[in-house]
Amino acid sequence: MFDIGASELLVIVIVAILVIGPKDMPRALRTAGRWIGKIRRASNHLRTGFDAMIREAELEEMERKWKEQNEAIMARPSADAEANLGEAASLPTAAPPTADEAESQSGDPAAKA
Repeated sequence: MFDIGASELLVIVIVAILVIGPKDMPRALRTAGRWIGKIRRASNHLRTGFDAMIREAELEEMERKWKEQNEAIMARPSADAEANLGEAASLPTAAPPTADEAESQSGDPAAKA
């Protein structure tokens, strides 16, 4: 991320020892570690929030597309159904079978006897 090599790190450590002193170095490193941890947690929290907003925006976009497709699909059959409704009304209907015909068509041997 920062692209710090071994030589740069060694210079930073030497300057820190000279400026802070070897006695206060552990406390300074602990404090720096706490700050770095807080910054990482804050950045992770921020990243998670951005990811959630992006996912919600993508979901809304997908729902909008699905709604448009569903409306297009539902509109298409209704026009076909109106055309077929006129054809269905003109088709002949079969009369229901009489009781004798129903008995002769059933596979029950007791009904035939």
